[in-house]
Amino acid sequence: MVPLLVHRQGGTLTLELARPERGNALADELVEALLAQLRAARLDASLHTVVLRGQGPNFCTGFDLSDLATVGEGELLRRVIRIETLLAEVWASPLRTVAVAHGRTWGAGAELLASCEVRVVRPGTTLRFPGARFGLVLGTRRLATRIGADRTRRLVTEGGEVDAAQALAWGLATHGEFDADTTLPEPVVDTATAAAIRQATRPNDSAALDADLAALVRSASEPGLRERMLRYVATLRGR
Repeated sequence: MVPLLVHRQGGTLTLELARPERGNALADELVEALLAQLRAARLDASLHTVVLRGQGPNFCTGFDLSDLATVGEGELLRRVIRIETLLAEVWASPLRTVAVAHGRTWGAGAELLASCEVRVVRPGTTLRFPGARFGLVLGTRRLATRIGADRTRRLVTEGGEVDAAQALAWGLATHGEFDADTTLPEPVVDTATAAAIRQATRPNDSAALDADLAALVRSASEPGLRERMLRYVATLRGR
């Protein structure tokens, strides 16, 4: 099954995660497909918006943990780096990026939401940021931009779950429902001007993105990453 469905309507490109049987978890093939589409979209002057959706009951349950029993730590590190590369691409996109979240939006799925400009969290959505349980420093700066440094530290280090109402109250979500006609009004400026405005108003520059990647690599390089992930999976199975 193709892990990503691509729809185009006018200036809007919709990327639909299509692994519902795995909660749309970010397997390597899906990450690379998303990256390829986002990078191509940068070069298409007729596009102004990219929408991310998920098939099935969940938007995205995060990092794909299905083969942890057999994968080596070097390969895990590579996959984590590629996910950060994807998140940075979304964050720095010159286009309007939209995530329409529902159901479980966990880990890298929650980070994908936080990286977007328009963040729709429908009723019943739950968000978790468990990367610190693996010892990973992933997306922390971007999350702090959305909800503040103090709240980010508490959420990431103490764990817990955020529902749709709380996400809206904190500013992690910008909308609780999604209607393309009202949520995504047609831009009144040209694509180049819109891209320049996004760059000027985005708080993290390329140096910050490089620092985020370096922090992730240092944290992911600590021995025992696979074992930490396995322990986390065991806690989920025990629920």
